[in-house]
Amino acid sequence: MDSSNDQSVFKPLEQGEFLFNCHKGIACFNECCAKLRLVLTPYDILRLKNRLGLSSEDFLDRYTETMIERHARFPTVRLKMRTDEKQTCPFVTPEGCSVYEDRPGACRLYPLGRASTMAGKGAKEKFFMVCESHCLGFKEKKSWTLEEWLGHEGVEEYNSMNDQWLEIVTSSKKLGPEQVTKRLQVFFMVSYNLDRFRKFIFESSFFNLFEVDSDLKDELAQDDTTLMKFGFKWLRFSLFGEKTLKARALGPGSV
Repeated sequence: MDSSNDQSVFKPLEQGEFLFNCHKGIACFNECCAKLRLVLTPYDILRLKNRLGLSSEDFLDRYTETMIERHARFPTVRLKMRTDEKQTCPFVTPEGCSVYEDRPGACRLYPLGRASTMAGKGAKEKFFMVCESHCLGFKEKKSWTLEEWLGHEGVEEYNSMNDQWLEIVTSSKKLGPEQVTKRLQVFFMVSYNLDRFRKFIFESSFFNLFEVDSDLKDELAQDDTTLMKFGFKWLRFSLFGEKTLKARALGPGSV
């Protein structure tokens, strides 16, 4: 449900423990899978498009909408709801989530929320409860610690990938001197259209300009997660001029 304007739903996670359970027999089953304003991270998109057997381009066209907020530095991508009366998630069924094993990180974490800020080389994080009025799961007797819930829902891998991207999105460093529009296009390609990024590095002069060993190059051709991590390094290089990649020494007359 869209609770973005109801601050009362966000409550502290008292003593790191909470009661919650969600199952098909509960009266509110699937109610949380409607009217979402769900921002998808790059890793969310990677997992979903591979689960569905779609290219990045096809997934973006079918299931997302791009948002350019007035005060945001970079564009975001949201999951597009169905056009039915309830505006349900495109992946929800009467039996539950049809992409459950590869559901987005925010869905995975629910009914918790995570606020994180980048500090030094790590993320400072704070967890809170998302207590929506329709949810009856809080009346169940199943008890969880924070650590138990994070492990049960497989959140760690998502947070690890998302924090690498968050470090870029929240950076206070100035963008380089090239046109802002071009840099935003680069950001969008690497973040959301991984297949286009792979085509870009393999069909351009990219590997003539940067030193990439042959083993890594093979992985970049085959493995999306490796490609995404490499893309984050290239974003930091291209957007902020960080020395995350090693440029080749070009001889006289090289282009």
